[in-house]
Amino acid sequence: QVQLAESGGGLVQAGGSLRLSCAASGSTISSYTVGWFRQAPGKERVFVAGITWSDSNTYYADSVKGRFTISRDNAKNTFYLQMNSLKPEDTAVYYCAVRTRGAIATIASGYDYWGQGTQVTVSS
Repeated sequence: QVQLAESGGGLVQAGGSLRLSCAASGSTISSYTVGWFRQAPGKERVFVAGITWSDSNTYYADSVKGRFTISRDNAKNTFYLQMNSLKPEDTAVYYCAVRTRGAIATIASGYDYWGQGTQVTVSS
């Protein structure tokens, strides 16, 4: 079993930056694909970014490409989402997730373990 805990959310003005962290426990995630999703009020959970175990492949939603960067530190069993140039439309609860088989998936059902979510609010 993998337990995930997000941190780093908060309130920021448009144009600002935040860095989300997702710390894993219970098992090493170094050989798994990991990703970030977000869910705005009244909307479905959508893919934001993913990274394979080797760091050799990353993938981003078009809406965040060029502004967000996903990375991982396998030694710390932790992965990150650096969010720059934030916009009010980035406001959502952000979830980290682990996929134990296969490459990056852009649908939530493709992931096996989830964090509890962290709120990101971007004011205009």
